[in-house]
Formats: sequence, structure tokens, C-alpha cells
Amino acid sequence: MDFFTFFFLAIAFIFALTIWKGVKIVPQQQAWIIEKLGRFDRKLEPGLNFLVPYIERVSYKHSLKEVARDVPGQSGITRDNVTLVLDGVIYFRIVDPVAASYGVADPVYAVTQLAQTTMRSEIGKLTMDQTFEERETLNANIVTAINHAAQSWGIQCMRYEIKDINPPNSVLKAMELQVAADRQKRASILESEGKRQAQINNAEGSKQELVLKSEGAMTEQINKAKGEAAAILAVAEATAGGIEKIALAITKSGGEQAVALRIAEQYVEAFKKLAQESTTVLLPSQAGDVGGMVAQALTVFDRLREQKAAPGASPWK
Repeated sequence: MDFFTFFFLAIAFIFALTIWKGVKIVPQQQAWIIEKLGRFDRKLEPGLNFLVPYIERVSYKHSLKEVARDVPGQSGITRDNVTLVLDGVIYFRIVDPVAASYGVADPVYAVTQLAQTTMRSEIGKLTMDQTFEERETLNANIVTAINHAAQSWGIQCMRYEIKDINPPNSVLKAMELQVAADRQKRASILESEGKRQAQINNAEGSKQELVLKSEGAMTEQINKAKGEAAAILAVAEATAGGIEKIALAITKSGGEQAVALRIAEQYVEAFKKLAQESTTVLLPSQAGDVGGMVAQALTVFDRLREQKAAPGASPWK
């Protein structure tokens, strides 16, 4: 191989190497920043790209994917002067590779520090209890503040999540005592509510019992009164029927003699019972004369009959 052949081969190799050095393949979801002679020229899109060797070069390579970074624990003082230690996770992505290249030296470090300072600022606006109750609001406020400050860096904060909130030990003990007191308070309230409801139920039961008893007594009295009225009515009807039959019997032949005989028997029976039931007996002067007693009874009957037969006469005179 002579000198000219070697020279041409060397020139061809250097040319091929130069051409190969100028060929760039950009992966998906990446952005490369090209500088020409030290100045920004363009941004390479994913795919095959060609550069002018030694004049153009790749200065920055940025991933356009969403990135998650831990935010180290940072102490902050709440509005009620309680020191809290908080750490979290920030999710962000580069939306403007040019601004991320020339707006800030280290985008990841810058956004992490910004998240810490913003978190301290937002914690100072809340009380300790609000930091636990309004964690979602706190995360949203931090995201809004970061996006407002990092807009010139070409970075967009997607979300921020607080992982842990660590208060001092003295505050933890106070919180535990408060929780225990709240639980005891709720237990006492529930117990008192249970006793109150039990007393109400007992009172309602007693009231229902009295009402039912009174209704039962009223129903019993009504039924008893109805029964007594029906009995009185039945007795009256039976008495009226008996009297009517006796009156009919008297009007028949021999009825007056039967009545006279019946009155005499009852008169004698009355004297008999009177002697049996009492130690002191008032007898008529002719008590030993049974015939006289019967005649006296018949005389009473005849007198009543004559008064009834007389026109306009009253049996009670």
C-alpha cells in the first residue's frame, strides 16, 4: 500500500467518523438541546436527527416523563407556635426544555428546595390541628405556589403529597390525652343517652300500661253496667209477665179463692219465720187461733179487692 492509498483511506475513515458523529437518535419522551458555536440553536425531536460536527453539539438532555422526588424532612412552625417536621413527595415534569436548560442550573434540586420553602410558608398559615385536618388543602396550596414560582424554569408540578407529620413528643402526649378525653366524653354521652332512652321507654311503658288498665276497667264497668241493666230488664219483664199471668188467673173461675188461700199460707209462713229468726216476737192477741189469722188475711184481701172495684178509688188510700 503506497502513501496515497493510505492517505485516501484515512480521509475516508475520518469522514465516515465525522458523519457518524453528526447522526443523533433521540429516544421517545426526551428532548435534546442543540447549541451552535455556543449559542442555542434548536431542540431535537424524538427520532433520527443530523448535526454538523464540531459546529453543533448536544448541550442538554431532558426527560419529559413525570418524575417523583422525595422532599427531605423539613421543620416548620404553625400559626399556634408548634414546631412540626414534615416530609413529602413531589411529582413534576419538564414542559419547556429550553427554559429548564437556561433558566436554572439544576432543575431537580431547585424544585425540591422550592417545595421545602413553600411547605414551611404554608404550614405557618395553619394551626396544628388544621395541618392534620386539611392535608389535601395544604397539598393543593403547595402545588399552586410551586407552579407559580417554577413557571420560568419550564417545570410543572403535577402534585405534592405530605408523607409524615411529626409533632414534638410533648405535643404527642397532649394529643393522646385529648383523644382519651374525647373518647371518655363520647362514652359518657352515649351512656347518658342510653339511660335517658331507657327512662323514656320505661315511662312510655308505664303510661301505656295505665292507659290499657284504665281502658280495661272502663270496658269492664261498661260491660258490667250493661249486664246489670239487662238483668234488671229481664227481672222486670219476668215480674211483669208473672203479674200479668196472675191477673189473668185471678179473673178465671176460682181464681179469687186460690189467691185467698195463697195469702193465708204466706201470712202463716211469715209468722213462722219471724219466730225462728228473732228472739223477740210481736204477736197479735189471737196468735193461737190459726183460723182467726187466716180470716184476718182474707179480710185484708177482700178490702183491697173492694177498693180496686170501686170507681175512682186508689189502692193506696
